[in-house]
Amino acid sequence: MATATPYGARAHARAQDGTRAEAMPVVPAADWPDPPCEAGHLVWAETVAGGGYTHRVLARGTELRLTDPHGDACAHLLLYAADRPWERLNVADTVKVQWNAYLGEGVLLLSDQGRVLACLVADTSGRHDALCGTSALARNTARYGDGSPQSASPAGRELFKLAAAKNGLEPRDLPPSLSFFQGVRVAADGSLDFTGSAGPGASVTLRAEQDITVLLANVPHPADPRPAYHSTPLEVLAWRAAPTRPGDPLWDATPEGRRAFLNTTEFLTARGLA
Repeated sequence: MATATPYGARAHARAQDGTRAEAMPVVPAADWPDPPCEAGHLVWAETVAGGGYTHRVLARGTELRLTDPHGDACAHLLLYAADRPWERLNVADTVKVQWNAYLGEGVLLLSDQGRVLACLVADTSGRHDALCGTSALARNTARYGDGSPQSASPAGRELFKLAAAKNGLEPRDLPPSLSFFQGVRVAADGSLDFTGSAGPGASVTLRAEQDITVLLANVPHPADPRPAYHSTPLEVLAWRAAPTRPGDPLWDATPEGRRAFLNTTEFLTARGLA
């Protein structure tokens, strides 16, 4: 089809209506095949290409499932309180408050205000990282020849900059991130061992405990020793659910976690949100 004129370009563009690529958002989300909940409860359905990024604002109580269909995704995650971006994921506090450097089911993702932004309610992977952050432009350029966002080997921080800008945030608003589906363990001598992927089909499910802004970059882990840029699609699904309440086993799992939930509830109650 000729596209040399505006009429031809319009006809070509309209001919793509209804076409579904492997990596793209599904709108409406209810059209996602085989949803994990009632289709009408889905609020976000997307496949993020390897080397791609996405972002979304999610309501309190929403559950977010990330899945690695092919075994080589790496979901780098940042979270912000949706209307207060100065309250954001603090990886250091997430690790030290819970006495645990490893992510998995039951871990709370904390802000520097001692409040819960989200919690991990399910995990079939066990290969995650809260220590290394994401890749940077200089490192990817040195390793792969280019790390710019439009290249074949974009760096995670460069993609985060794009996602941040679309939510009114600047590069200085980007703290260290968490990574899912590519693991790192600390050896006895203090060095870091890259454990890689758990394989195709692994997933993690997070529950938003406040209204949150989610930024995701799907790029290779910076500790991945392979010389080539390996990054396969990431599946993202979110659906309406309910926040964690007193009486939930997660609420009382640890004294530190209970205090973080209480801090969160007190803050939201004062604002008329809980």
